[in-house]
Amino acid sequence: MAMKGSSEESMVSARAANLQAFASISTLHGMSHIFAYGHMTFRRFLWTLSFLGSLGILMLVCMDRVSYYLEYPHVTKLDEVAATNLTFPSITFCNLNEFRFSRITKNDLYHVGELLALLNNDHQIANPHLADPEVLGALKDKANFQNFKPKLFNMTDFYNRTGHDISDMLLHCTFRGEDCYAINFTTIYTRYGKCYTFNSGLDGNPLLTTLKGGTGNGLEIMLDIQQDEYLPVWGETDETSYEAGIKVQIHSQDEPPFIDQLGFGVAPGFQTFVSCQQQLLQYLPPPWGDCKSSAMDSEFFSTYSITACRIDCETRYLLENCNCRMVHMPGTATVCTPEQYKDCADPALDFLVEKDNDYCVCQTPCNMTRYGKELSMVRIPSKASAKYLAKKFNRTEQYIGENILVLDIFFEALNYEKIEQKKAYEIAGLLGDIGGQMGLFIGASVLTILEIFDYLYEVKHYISSDTNTHTHTHTHTHTHTHTHTHTNTCTHTHKPLPVLSVSPVPVLSIFRCLRTKFWVTSCERSVRSVVRATTW
Repeated sequence: MAMKGSSEESMVSARAANLQAFASISTLHGMSHIFAYGHMTFRRFLWTLSFLGSLGILMLVCMDRVSYYLEYPHVTKLDEVAATNLTFPSITFCNLNEFRFSRITKNDLYHVGELLALLNNDHQIANPHLADPEVLGALKDKANFQNFKPKLFNMTDFYNRTGHDISDMLLHCTFRGEDCYAINFTTIYTRYGKCYTFNSGLDGNPLLTTLKGGTGNGLEIMLDIQQDEYLPVWGETDETSYEAGIKVQIHSQDEPPFIDQLGFGVAPGFQTFVSCQQQLLQYLPPPWGDCKSSAMDSEFFSTYSITACRIDCETRYLLENCNCRMVHMPGTATVCTPEQYKDCADPALDFLVEKDNDYCVCQTPCNMTRYGKELSMVRIPSKASAKYLAKKFNRTEQYIGENILVLDIFFEALNYEKIEQKKAYEIAGLLGDIGGQMGLFIGASVLTILEIFDYLYEVKHYISSDTNTHTHTHTHTHTHTHTHTHTNTCTHTHKPLPVLSVSPVPVLSIFRCLRTKFWVTSCERSVRSVVRATTW
């Protein structure tokens, strides 16, 4: 029985090693024609040529698909989504004049007069011929430093004390038709000095929402820019401005304002309408995109944004080059003195912003909120309303035209744009393309590949089994020679052993027994046991 099983196993192994037999049952198209029995014919040659050509084209197509996948392409999807309500953005504005002239004291002028280009190196009025008589008179009184003993000076206190106050500038404020006041604005410092943010969400204040689009459903403020408080401009400085008006930035609550570079201007004598649309942007991280998906590594900001990255970078740049920071910069480092502002901080920051493109490299965040805007404006006041407004605010008509502005910010509609980057070609698409091309050119699938691997495994198994068989045959022949000697010894003493028509396994057991050093009686018992088992 064992010999029969061994024979069947050998036959199976032989069939596995037969390439023609495998080709005849393979699901790979053309294999049965290429590896048919018999000599090479012209028909088999054409089948072979067709198969190799199809295989070559398949390899080219697969290489193209893999190359395209490794480019990590993406597409941009734009969608407009309707909403029942929208969170109103933060509105930050700054007066283009950083310091009020009337609030500058003699001690202030002594320390910052040269920085503001009001005084020269000798603490004398720089350009008296450019000043108005009233301004020149006030300045001469403050610039008289005879018997003057300068006191300690603090730049942070100077910015806070001399900056324009929201309670003085804000003439009227409404949000969604309801009155709002100066307490609804949060003070924040930027490069324009003391600024104010509406709906900042700081100090635990809830974020405001809007339920409708259009004028009257957002923020409307009337401001007095106080041009009579503007510093006289007698030179080129970063702390004085040629313009009159305010700078405004619309931003989300998750990012700090960067108003000196991202804000837009609003001029006095005009009512400016700003129609907004919220945009939610989702970018892909590498290798499909280049957005930053990890948390921000900063001691100043917890949420990553481009503006937070820029402010953080500018702060570190000044700390490295000037060993101080500007008033508007975060942190607890020493604030620059007026001399450091003039000699180091302002020039270094200007160089960083305008010329150094390698130091501050800020990636786009993977998720961000942006506000698209459209501006339009009309003149204010009209001839019909000039006298009324002058009387209402106890100002002259000329003052109203030169100082009053109205800013109206609202959502265009109660929807938002969703701009999303998506992977254009993923691994599922790659496998689908390769599988489709395999089916088209050679009629193969995943199971066909498994067939080939299974065949190769059987061939390997056959080769190893064949090697073991040759080794076993040599050993068996050598053993049989020795066994014959022992058998003669046994049969010489006792009765001859019966001739048994049994399978090789019991016979080998007998031979093993005869080869041992046991007594003859023990051999006989073993032989009888084997014969009995075979008979059963």
